[in-house]
Amino acid sequence: MTTTMAPLVSTDWLAGELGAPDLALFDASYYMPAEQRDARGEYLCQHIPGARFFDVDEVADPDTDLPHMVPSQGRFSRLVGTMGVGNHHRIVFYDQKGLFSAARGWWLFRLFGHDQVAVLDGGLPKWLAEQRPTAKDVPALARPERFQPRFRSELLRGLGDMRRNVGTGREAVIDARSRERFAGTAPDPRPGIPSGHIPGSISLPYPELLNPDKTMKSPETLRALFLAAGIDGARPVVSSCGSGLTATILSLGLAVAGLSPGAVYDGSWTEWALQPGESA
Repeated sequence: MTTTMAPLVSTDWLAGELGAPDLALFDASYYMPAEQRDARGEYLCQHIPGARFFDVDEVADPDTDLPHMVPSQGRFSRLVGTMGVGNHHRIVFYDQKGLFSAARGWWLFRLFGHDQVAVLDGGLPKWLAEQRPTAKDVPALARPERFQPRFRSELLRGLGDMRRNVGTGREAVIDARSRERFAGTAPDPRPGIPSGHIPGSISLPYPELLNPDKTMKSPETLRALFLAAGIDGARPVVSSCGSGLTATILSLGLAVAGLSPGAVYDGSWTEWALQPGESA
């Protein structure tokens, strides 16, 4: 395998690489239920040429009520292999919002040991703003590939890990949700979930990492943002959010800043808040 890809690629880079036989391009768009938008339907209406659709709710654990939780190694390997992705591929994710759910695909592949993966900076909105070509046709069914996962447990945290950390404070937990949801002054978008935060966690809403055009801020600016939030390298970092999607934007931002991307609490606030006595 060649050298590791940078966590972000530009629209110029992608335009020059479209059609390369070792490039796998995915639209990993996701919308919250309240948005009443169909990510797959919008993909079918308009996508970057050659892109396939990556359903974050399908590449997930089907045996839990929690949304888009990490699948088993076997399920991940089977699904991405069916999509035509092997260990030799370079993989790029984008989404229809600019940067919302694409980072989840980036993080999943890294979790399963694949470093040749990146996110398109600015996503589909930037691609469209530059009047680059789009397609409606779905690429022909990919030839199945064999993807051999190498699970990296250090990138994942579960409920037990987070409970222990409340007591020890060994890891710094940063929360990508809005400051209002974090503080408990705004309702959670999921019915039955109270708002609030994990005790000891730090609020760092993911939009603060982005420019107005939804591209990621510069490494220097990101480092300053993390430092201002108390992420100074003294403790390992765990990112959290509502359901494990935008937490991966914080992880991506750490990587872009040249810092350790740390781990992600996959169940995030949805899991934590459903535990008796755990809300804060």
